[in-house]
Amino acid sequence: MPSLVTPALPAGSLASMDQTAITGDGVLLRAWTEADRAAVVAGFADPDIQRWHCRSLDDDEALAWIARWRTGWLAETEACWAVVADGVVAGQIGLRRIDLAEGMAAISYWTLPAARGRRVAPRALEALTSWAFHDLGLHRLELSHSTANTASCRVAGRSGFPAEGTKRAEARHADGWHDMHLHARLATDPAR
Repeated sequence: MPSLVTPALPAGSLASMDQTAITGDGVLLRAWTEADRAAVVAGFADPDIQRWHCRSLDDDEALAWIARWRTGWLAETEACWAVVADGVVAGQIGLRRIDLAEGMAAISYWTLPAARGRRVAPRALEALTSWAFHDLGLHRLELSHSTANTASCRVAGRSGFPAEGTKRAEARHADGWHDMHLHARLATDPAR
């Protein structure tokens, strides 16, 4: 069925380019490589990351996880970057559920324990947000987190993502269903 609305971004907006390295305030967002396998395994072995992302990975699964992002980029459905601070992988940040026609995506992020408390996540989020709006041309970015995850709520607020509401029992974690806060930012919001 033909749409009566012109897509916000044409198909091919991501797939036509290589995954961009993004620089921010003391952070570098770059494509994952096989050499990052140990950092991925360590991330998904961390109890805090497991609590909110509900995953663990062994070495082979970490390699598959890394390879998945190239496929997602080419399919224009998702993209993920290694967050590098002080020369080492400090976490991940990604665009999920990319919808070019609607000009929107959802964001996910985590940081390794050694990077916590150093504002790595907000700096990475600000860098990705700027790139997504100004270089890619998205209109809306959303992020959700468990209402019990106060650290993610602080990251969202510090990065200019106001809370829009609570999605009741929206995500299932190991301890049951969690209400999720929804935060969003528009390309037309004031610059930070």
